[in-house]
Amino acid sequence: MNLLNHLQLNTMRVYLESTDRQGAIGELVDALASSGCISNADTIKQLVWERELQRSTGIGEGLAIPHGRCDKLTDLVMAMGRPATPIDFSSPDKRPVELVILLVSPSENTADHIQALGRISRLMVDRTFRETAYATETPQTLFDHFHYALSE
Repeated sequence: MNLLNHLQLNTMRVYLESTDRQGAIGELVDALASSGCISNADTIKQLVWERELQRSTGIGEGLAIPHGRCDKLTDLVMAMGRPATPIDFSSPDKRPVELVILLVSPSENTADHIQALGRISRLMVDRTFRETAYATETPQTLFDHFHYALSE
């Protein structure tokens, strides 16, 4: 599974307007809908939010990866956003989130879902990569940053 195939400029948001995690998730789902990646935005908002309520997807170091799985999808979809102001995602390190990466996969495709989560986590472990991502000021620079890293 190559995440590069799921990276799209039109699903990048810099800056997210929301100041809370539910709003940020909603904005990213709306980005997927407006780009034609999904047709069931309300369903996906609900299932990702329900997953978020089970356990925060704020993983620390300023990153959140809200995610979910949906019966009506045929392929993994991804959106990213930088909040204008860092958002509290109840991360274990108590650090507010500076980048939100939304992943939604078909229900039956557990392997790609887990691989995507792992690939993003491995990228974000690199402090220089992470800090550069948090400093991007346009959707294009955020897209280029990830595109370059995923192309290697």
